[in-house]
Amino acid sequence: MTAKARGRAPVVADADIRRVARALLAEHGPDAVTLRAIARELGVTAPALYRHYDSRDELIERLRMEFCADLADNLSAGIADLPDDGAVQFLAICRGFRRWALANPREFTLVFASPTSSRAMLRRFDEPFGRIFLAAAGRLLASFEIATPPGESIPVELRDDLIEFQTELLAMLSDSGQKFPAEKLDLGVTYVMVQTWVRLFGHVTLEVFGNYPIPLTDPEVMFDTMLADLARTTGFA
Repeated sequence: MTAKARGRAPVVADADIRRVARALLAEHGPDAVTLRAIARELGVTAPALYRHYDSRDELIERLRMEFCADLADNLSAGIADLPDDGAVQFLAICRGFRRWALANPREFTLVFASPTSSRAMLRRFDEPFGRIFLAAAGRLLASFEIATPPGESIPVELRDDLIEFQTELLAMLSDSGQKFPAEKLDLGVTYVMVQTWVRLFGHVTLEVFGNYPIPLTDPEVMFDTMLADLARTTGFA
């Protein structure tokens, strides 16, 4: 499309584009968020949106970042009045993450359940939501002696992957200036961090998508039991 053709397109505010995109996502899911559908809702043609977004992927990424920031704000507010206790705050963040996911399943799907590369997932630790979790993990490491498995018990097949994650996470923490006791991020702690996220994310994902293996009258009890088990086995209960 030429610059001249773009100039003739109606002026559409970016805020309106994102408002309609959010509404389409909440009502119909990520696949419904297209430039054509948004243009139709706004009563313009798709080229009118090109002033702000070159592609649907660019718009989706903008929405994803907004939802990450929304979640981070939600979690930050949830711990604002809590005691300065790393364990209390970490568990509150885990519970807040579950509540947000259940209240915003479409947004959760877009942020956490859309296909992506493992390297892209690593970069998310330096986004608003990831920084909240890392800050909480840092408070735990500063206040508790986390129980980690002996080095020899970590499966050999996982070590190279864990070392790569550990190296990149340390570099990211150094660049971000976060208050995280990097000297404590050994291979055992790295392994525990990954396992903790897998258990937390796995439970929430199963619940959000209605795929829990058995019907539960109160899934929150199972979630709290899982958190209590994590706290006990890692040594901050």
